[in-house]
Amino acid sequence: MKILRKISLLVLSVFLLFSCHRDDDDSTTADINDFVWKGLNSWYYWKSNVPLLADQAFPSNSDYKNFLNSKSPDNLFYSLLYDYPNKDRYSWIVDDVDALLQAFSGISKSSGIDFTLYYKDSGNYNVAGIINYVVPNSPASQAGLSRGEVIVAVNGSDLNINNYRQLLNDQFSLSIAQNVSVSGSGVTTSGISKTVSITTAVIEENPVAFYKTYSHNNKTVGYLVYNGFKSNYNDELNAAFAQMKQDQITDLVLDLRYNGGGSVETAIALGQMITGQFTGSPYVRTDFNDKHNQYDKIESFSNKVKLYSLVNGNAQQTGEQTINSLNLNSVYILTSGGTASASELTIDCLSPYINVVTVGAETYGKFVGSITLFDSPKQDFTSYSARNKGHNWAMQPITFAYFNSNNSAHPTKGFIPQYPINNYDNFGNIKEFGNPSDPALSKALYLITGHIFKTSVPQVSFSRSQSFIANNKTLKRFETELYIQDVKK
Repeated sequence: MKILRKISLLVLSVFLLFSCHRDDDDSTTADINDFVWKGLNSWYYWKSNVPLLADQAFPSNSDYKNFLNSKSPDNLFYSLLYDYPNKDRYSWIVDDVDALLQAFSGISKSSGIDFTLYYKDSGNYNVAGIINYVVPNSPASQAGLSRGEVIVAVNGSDLNINNYRQLLNDQFSLSIAQNVSVSGSGVTTSGISKTVSITTAVIEENPVAFYKTYSHNNKTVGYLVYNGFKSNYNDELNAAFAQMKQDQITDLVLDLRYNGGGSVETAIALGQMITGQFTGSPYVRTDFNDKHNQYDKIESFSNKVKLYSLVNGNAQQTGEQTINSLNLNSVYILTSGGTASASELTIDCLSPYINVVTVGAETYGKFVGSITLFDSPKQDFTSYSARNKGHNWAMQPITFAYFNSNNSAHPTKGFIPQYPINNYDNFGNIKEFGNPSDPALSKALYLITGHIFKTSVPQVSFSRSQSFIANNKTLKRFETELYIQDVKK
């Protein structure tokens, strides 16, 4: 499988991201705010819960204009959300629409480090970060960082609850622990094995990250690490399943621990790839607000998947393929606190059809999705090409909820795994992808084969259910989306 798309695409993406950014001098704040209010009034899923978004919220046009003039675009947007940031912590607005669309295609300015942050102990202050993986050919890869290393300092200071966001800066340094152990009091680290400086760069990440097979007790197990439902990599995902068919796998371990979500369309395709025996049966139901009930629909399993490429900053369909299906009756999914949106949809919507076994930690708990809104009121704010080019603002508000074919209620928070893995088992025990010393992978392989694979995981005596703080995807507004690319299609 390819690691990166063609160089020409990356060069185009760099150009789009860093050139031709227009400021708002060509359009007044009132024009942008008018787009914000009218777009939310039309599409926002929780519109009925926000009195200021009611159709008759303002007695006169002058009252409406005075309201718009009282806030900046971003302040207006967040003031109109339903109980932000409690009920709605998912909607957001950007002043660079091209950067937004590229992020959905896996192209963004990044360090290339995917990490998860945990409290080191019960004091809720000291923090340690595990490197989940490093994107090939990224600044982190060039700095020599690798999966499983433990981050203990940022910019020369011990990592804590107040400074961990510095790991998202454009420039920063981090230090890796030399020794890591877990005891009854939590995680203990000592010494520094290395300190590296990172400057972020525009990179493109292939979400189809790793594949390996394991054979034991007449079982051939495929292990796939899938890190994002990026529709422009649908062909890569389909190719991975073609390889599994060739390898004649009997069981699948799908690692979604680092997958913050993405395209609904790609999620439906993944469901078909895992199964195949339910083509035409309902898979996911979407529910929009009362102004857009025409888009409430049931999406079914399909044996075709659309292919996309990034053209002028926007994903455009370039063809389709027949899906490679495994016809499995069960799937083992590895989960974490960063398993979100489209990943949770996969767990939820496969469950009525096959046995979905979850191993790991409680998922993120996001069962709503969005579409991108552009300043194109004549097209109900859905057209990128017809948008007002006098500014670069766009919105990504929650516009729908989803349900499986049984209309099952969602959990209050995230999905609780059937086989929990203590977060602290991971410290010092995660090697490169595919190494069965990984506690979650080792457990899944045992459940399938009955074989205890060689592992170096010790008995951990410290257990703290609320140790997870965040990962880099839950900290970024681009990375935990469940979105429909073209709702009108």
